[in-house]
Amino acid sequence: MAREFVLDNSIVIAWCFQDQTNLLTEAVLRKLEISAAYVPAIWPLEVGNVLAATERKGCLSKADVIRILSFIKNLPIIVEQESPERMLTEILSLAREYRPSNYDASYLDLAMRLGLPLATQDKELRAAANKCKVPLVK
Repeated sequence: MAREFVLDNSIVIAWCFQDQTNLLTEAVLRKLEISAAYVPAIWPLEVGNVLAATERKGCLSKADVIRILSFIKNLPIIVEQESPERMLTEILSLAREYRPSNYDASYLDLAMRLGLPLATQDKELRAAANKCKVPLVK
């Protein structure tokens, strides 16, 4: 199996909307054909939040949300659980020092702990990863 990586929600959500895909998001999706991705415990809530908000705005139907969730559930994505203590110490420290949101810092922390590259489109998270010497999926 190819090298695993940490997958940020900015990539996953792009797959859900045709106008948001690009070379990076398509490359990451192809990578999942031969590798697994890790996500932090916050990830399912982030996905659900985006889908619910988009459905409320009328941009997605209930059928669209069900189709997207089915697609996501079939991907080799492993959710890594975190203790609340870790979220309020190490992850908060990363967010304070490198300035991504606490949510994004959880992806950075996971990539650092597992020694894996990070797949993200988020500019602030990419900048924080560069400062921490976390390789980025390209």
